[in-house]
Amino acid sequence: MHSKWNRREFLKTASAATLGALAAGAPMAGLLSSCSSSSDKNKKLLESDAVKQRLANSTADTVILLWMAGGMAHTDTFDPKQYTPFEKGLDSNRVLSTFKAVPTVLDGVNFSEGLESIGKIIDKGTLIRSYVAADLGHILHSRHQYHWHTCYEPPQSVAAPHMGAWIAKELGPKNPVIPAFIDIGQRLTLGEGEELKAFHTSGFLGNEFGPFMIPDPTTGLDSVKPPVGMSYKRFEKRNELYNKLISESAFGEFGSDYQKESLRRAMEQSYMLLNSPEAKAFDLSTEPKESYDIYNTGRFGLGCLLARRLTEKGARFISVTTEYVPFMGWDTHENGHTRMKGMKKEIDAPVAQLIKDLERTGHLDRTLVILASEFSRDMMLEGRPGAEVKHQVDQPTIINDIKNYGMHRHFTDGCSILMFGGGIQKGHVYGKTADERPCKTIEKPIKIDQIHQSIYHALGIPEDAHAIIEERPFYTTPDGVAKPVMELFGKKEVKEDTEEDEVKEA
Repeated sequence: MHSKWNRREFLKTASAATLGALAAGAPMAGLLSSCSSSSDKNKKLLESDAVKQRLANSTADTVILLWMAGGMAHTDTFDPKQYTPFEKGLDSNRVLSTFKAVPTVLDGVNFSEGLESIGKIIDKGTLIRSYVAADLGHILHSRHQYHWHTCYEPPQSVAAPHMGAWIAKELGPKNPVIPAFIDIGQRLTLGEGEELKAFHTSGFLGNEFGPFMIPDPTTGLDSVKPPVGMSYKRFEKRNELYNKLISESAFGEFGSDYQKESLRRAMEQSYMLLNSPEAKAFDLSTEPKESYDIYNTGRFGLGCLLARRLTEKGARFISVTTEYVPFMGWDTHENGHTRMKGMKKEIDAPVAQLIKDLERTGHLDRTLVILASEFSRDMMLEGRPGAEVKHQVDQPTIINDIKNYGMHRHFTDGCSILMFGGGIQKGHVYGKTADERPCKTIEKPIKIDQIHQSIYHALGIPEDAHAIIEERPFYTTPDGVAKPVMELFGKKEVKEDTEEDEVKEA
């Protein structure tokens, strides 16, 4: 376990790994020239009989990750425990949940008050109550988010690719003009932006597999058109000039042919999208008012709407985040109960509507939707039982102020994840946490490499998928040994041959 890590050290090592992939000189060329992935190779690979068979057995074509950035408390959301209302003089040790439990559509399964809409559609998916985050020493959101999205503990000697980049590399775009990896809602210009950049990346895979960033879904259309006041003809000239500058830069001089080709394809894809009819999907003003109003709970809700529209146009991987900004959103270091009310209002209606819309249009069967967070929270415990770390929040033993009423410390041993569609079992609950503090996982613990492999399994991506970097294999999950959790998946329907079918075949 790493006990010395702080934000500065994490940023330094993450930056070094990125520079290792992009710096000029022979080492960088050796690093990526061996990375066996290009569009032509991918196309040939996807056309092979073995891969065709694997994809034929897949249960999903598209992934939507709904990211609850900042640490979503399981006991105040999808795994409620005994409710203790606020009153002055309240003993902190008594408080397990600060909201009442409310019934869902599943018998015996309750959610926390404020999540009634999601509770009405949980029969369409699986509720995981036993995700256990890694022990990474002093808890930093950026380190745990890096681990969740890449499946690798930082630091790494090379820039580890985001899950979305691996999916883009292995499967390519579902629609050639829609970027294969789209990230909605996260700004990299504030808070811990530099740390977040460390995993919002394709790493060593190449620029063409990197995220198409849409910080604000309300201005998504701006991402696919020239800046205000610039004509398309002028934009074309700028694009030509940009390509020339790249070719004459240190990148163009020392970068491997693979890197340069990958960047060229990324630019070509962006230009293709700019001139396509699909670009209209980014314009939320064309959404019917009734639908728009349901999703319009804020930037996250409209991000869900944009994700639905892009899924309908053939997106491959979309991440929609509530956005990580230190001490904002789910990052509740104080006023946890009060702020949780607001966060629930932000996610409840749009998440439920997204699932209903995808089901109504027939897209849910082949779209895997995941709702998750980097870890959970508890009022008293920082870390997990047996691996506690230094407290980052002073929690009084006796509560006299409402600002101290809430789940304010980081807890890693019992987190909730929702999964819908894409072959996932319906109306299923996986795992269990204790009903008394510490409310830790007591049945069927599941780790991040199992989550990743379950996602890849749904898409038909093999467990040992990898790239060769620095003359060694770098797998989608460490060492390529993790297995998907098959209990998460429903039984596939097998069509039986009828006499009529046999006659037709004859």
